[in-house]
Amino acid sequence: MWDRQPCRTVFQPGLGARAESTEPYPVASDNVTDMAIRTASAHWQGTLTEGSGVIRTGKGGLQGNYSFTSRFAEGEGTNPEELIGAAHAGCYSMALSKGLTDAGFPPTSVDTTARVHLDSVEGKQTVTRIDLVTVAGAPGLDEAEFAKIAEATKENCPISRLLSPGAQITLTASLA
Repeated sequence: MWDRQPCRTVFQPGLGARAESTEPYPVASDNVTDMAIRTASAHWQGTLTEGSGVIRTGKGGLQGNYSFTSRFAEGEGTNPEELIGAAHAGCYSMALSKGLTDAGFPPTSVDTTARVHLDSVEGKQTVTRIDLVTVAGAPGLDEAEFAKIAEATKENCPISRLLSPGAQITLTASLA
């Protein structure tokens, strides 16, 4: 057990209160390891329709240009919705890998695509739905058991839990 570090209580609507370390690194206490705080940043220059920007994830993992046309049309670059989709697909794939392994069927691969729907709701741009499509290689696993594990993963993946109060999340899962 490590020494306790200073913390503050953070309230998140829909998620309740939780303790958050004020230290810049994770601290193990009472057999629980606090996760690191992840960062990303964006720089925008100019007006909404004529400007452009750069989105970066912490530690230099990803960097992408974005603009009005990359977000609301078919222009070059990325957009926040694609990044949300990438985060959701990545989180779901890792969580499904754990779920399959815990059930005794360690996967050989998990491939997930997230289709993020940005729609106008009452005149406001809103992420309304995310369609997850996943294919997993898990030798010895039948479709019925896989469907149960895949659905439970959808309900418990941290990014699904973050997004599901506001967006409908659908799942199409199949074995390779």
